[in-house]
Amino acid sequence: MTGAPRSVALNPLQRAWLREIGMEKIWLRQDGARPDAPARAAPVRAPAEAGAGAPPSVLPREKAQAGTDAGGAAGAVAGQPGEAAAARQAGHSSEAAAAPQPGHTPGPPGAAGSTTPGGPAPGAGKGSQARPQPSGPRPRPAASGARAASDEPATQAPPTAESLAMLDLPALREQVLACQACGLCRARRQAVFGMGAEQARWMVIGEAPGEQEDRQGLPFVGRSGQLLDAMLASVGMSREHNAYIANVIKCRPPGNRNPKPEEIAACRPYLMRQIALLKPERILVLGRFAAQTLLETDAAIGSLRGRVHSLKTDHGDIPMVVSYHPAYLLRSPGEKARAWEDLRLAATL
Repeated sequence: MTGAPRSVALNPLQRAWLREIGMEKIWLRQDGARPDAPARAAPVRAPAEAGAGAPPSVLPREKAQAGTDAGGAAGAVAGQPGEAAAARQAGHSSEAAAAPQPGHTPGPPGAAGSTTPGGPAPGAGKGSQARPQPSGPRPRPAASGARAASDEPATQAPPTAESLAMLDLPALREQVLACQACGLCRARRQAVFGMGAEQARWMVIGEAPGEQEDRQGLPFVGRSGQLLDAMLASVGMSREHNAYIANVIKCRPPGNRNPKPEEIAACRPYLMRQIALLKPERILVLGRFAAQTLLETDAAIGSLRGRVHSLKTDHGDIPMVVSYHPAYLLRSPGEKARAWEDLRLAATL
């Protein structure tokens, strides 16, 4: 920047700058004002208007300095003109390039320093470079963990009878343990495939794993399992020798809620393949949900128990008896007599 020797009197650059922000007449009237007195910046004029009457060599500096804090700049000019010019050269030049000012036309989306018009960028007028503001909409925050894990979508297609037709029992177990065909896989500790004698005379089918089954990976453990073992022993059956125990659903529903239709659809092919491989002589179905799933009905368990049903498979029909779930019998001991009748009915088949 060149010009006449600086003194208390305003040089052409200072006058042009004050004219640019509309402060020239006010400054001349308030020459004795305090340097730190705040002054309200007027809106910046359009570039064509701002250049009227100003020397050509002054215009680049006017554009760089347009819109800076009028009060601080005016005080610097009044008190120490040389220091004010140095401050503008060292500090405000980078600030003016980075921080948009009132009335500034925003650049193209994504350009550094471009903002919406109407106000200075954070930090403007403090001698430090302002951070560029985002030109597009803010990204939406990631989904929180409030939604239940079991409601999240599946990561693989549900199995089909055709896809499982060539699997033996060990291979089927491996596929069940790795299954991600419904949202239950996200909340489980482990899938519960089943256990018992592979040459089974009886197959016992329950509803779904509970908390202890989910922890241990075995069906019917805890008090319900102890009661079931006692029930089977009363008719000469045991999971170690001649009975196989499994559930309709292989993963625990959160809070032991009823399984959803899509969860039943994902697990049913596994159960039907288990039945086809084991070929039991009879099936004992425990609980309303298991009975309604296998019989494809919405009838109450009271109307389903006490008689023989038939499950159709590719290898023929298998007789099936419905009874109460052991967990229900623990809550309602008075129903154990009816459960004993169901066991005797199954034993006579």
